[in-house]
Amino acid sequence: MTLAGCHASGSDAKSPAAAGPPGRAVTALARLRVWPAAAIGAYDHSKDFGPAWSDDTGAPGGHNGLDIRDGILRRDLTGVRLDDHGRVVSGTLHDPYTGRIIRFTLGPQTTDAIQVDHLAELGEVWTTGAANLPQDQREQLANDPLNLEAVDGPTKDDKGDSDASHWLPPATGYRCEYVARQIAVKTKYRLWVTPAEQRAMDTVLASCPGQPLPTESSPDVRLTS
Repeated sequence: MTLAGCHASGSDAKSPAAAGPPGRAVTALARLRVWPAAAIGAYDHSKDFGPAWSDDTGAPGGHNGLDIRDGILRRDLTGVRLDDHGRVVSGTLHDPYTGRIIRFTLGPQTTDAIQVDHLAELGEVWTTGAANLPQDQREQLANDPLNLEAVDGPTKDDKGDSDASHWLPPATGYRCEYVARQIAVKTKYRLWVTPAEQRAMDTVLASCPGQPLPTESSPDVRLTS
């Protein structure tokens, strides 16, 4: 789906990453605009990105009767058990950020242990083009399965709003996919990358130049029924 976003005026420079075949993350990175983060104030989630985990958006899987958090848990956990309302009450996560196996049972402690993360953090995308998007597209971005992953909660908290130049998953085997998902989000919503972010992504992809660019129909992205 092509979104009609807009960029801040400025440099038309693109990433110097090596070109590659269409459908590769390295190719998409080379096409992203490179520009410093916008000097704007912090975002307000409810005001700028809508209610958290809203089902009432144009994001893939929206309007299916489940909040997006439960949709991501159903997609990313194995051995999932649901209650009568379709909510996930238990399951097992093979955490992509750390490689740990984490058991989930619905309740305050496990809700903190497993959280749903924005791969391209809202605080980061806010300063790299999302502030210029129409409200409906910002709400879609915040609830798009392409940008969401169930992960180890404390590791997510350590990440904060960092981009790839300041934080990468401790599990090095996931870094190529992690960066590719961020590039896919920035491509879909016509966001830009900062110079430091571009260099960090380029360094990661140098070890996996054939890494595919994920889409909303990729098996590890699309929501299960």
